[in-house]
Amino acid sequence: MSINKRGFASDNNSGVHPVIFQALADANDGHTIAYGDDPYTQKAMQLFRDEFGPHVDVFFVFIGSAANVLGMKAATQPYHSIICAETAHINVDECGAPERFTGCKVLYCPTPDGKLTVDMVQKHMNGIGFEHHSQPRVISITHPTELGTLYTPDEIRVLADYAHAHGMYLHMDGARIANAAVALNTNFRAFTTDVGVDILSFGGTKNGMMYGEAIVFFTPELKEGFKYTRKQGLQLASKMRYISAQFIAYLSNNQWRETALHANRMAKMLEAELIKIPQITITQKVEVNGIFAIVPPHIIPRLQEEYFFYMWDEHRSEVRWMTSWDTTEDDIVGFVKLLNQLLV
Repeated sequence: MSINKRGFASDNNSGVHPVIFQALADANDGHTIAYGDDPYTQKAMQLFRDEFGPHVDVFFVFIGSAANVLGMKAATQPYHSIICAETAHINVDECGAPERFTGCKVLYCPTPDGKLTVDMVQKHMNGIGFEHHSQPRVISITHPTELGTLYTPDEIRVLADYAHAHGMYLHMDGARIANAAVALNTNFRAFTTDVGVDILSFGGTKNGMMYGEAIVFFTPELKEGFKYTRKQGLQLASKMRYISAQFIAYLSNNQWRETALHANRMAKMLEAELIKIPQITITQKVEVNGIFAIVPPHIIPRLQEEYFFYMWDEHRSEVRWMTSWDTTEDDIVGFVKLLNQLLV
């Protein structure tokens, strides 16, 4: 595969949107105070408050795993447990970082579609007050899920109410939160602030930014001492203006909406072509910018040579195809053409 050829492996593989790149260039002029005491960071934080409400506290970090781990660390002690879906990034793709840096036990629930329900969570609600058991403290959901499915605001509210009724917090991994918002045709606040989310990992890297994520606390006590936690977690950027400048561009002029809407639309275009091919079975609802499908195994290596993508479940020949802000209609047409040629 050519080093610059667009594939369907991950929206992490895409480049930086020109608007974001220009924002970085514009910020690269002269000197400003380091470690977040700069006008770019102050403006970016205000934009987050405009989106989520004036009461929220925002801390910028480099990567999504750090946002997840440090955000949950603010809410936990090492004797606590964190409950998530089996497919959650914190369970599968963070190399044990949540356990190592929070000290908490991660308890997962098998799900058919990546979504948690109260019934699933309740199976881990035992040993409360018993010193031999880790104590449930955080319910963590991913929106959209790792399987590309969506929670409704009401479903999130039910989980938040349950968490709060049991002295727990609700954390949301929003690595692709923009894709969720455009798919639901709503703003961020409708499924975070308004329904009781306590901690949000807000992602931008997968939707056109170079790097940078935000930890958003909706519950005031969680921010106490967090500036020290971020420093100890090696996530306090000295030249923070380069993260902040990206978020200013991202949250202005509907930039986040434009890029996410395009990525989602490309996935729906690809889905429309795939359902015409009887040898392909789509396994999850296509609600954002990911498609999960069972594909005849003999064609996969050849497909990957031209349009790289990852296997999802090798045992049943299930693959994941991700579209990005820079996926083109020609990419979809070329991919489907090759797919049909290989299936002849």
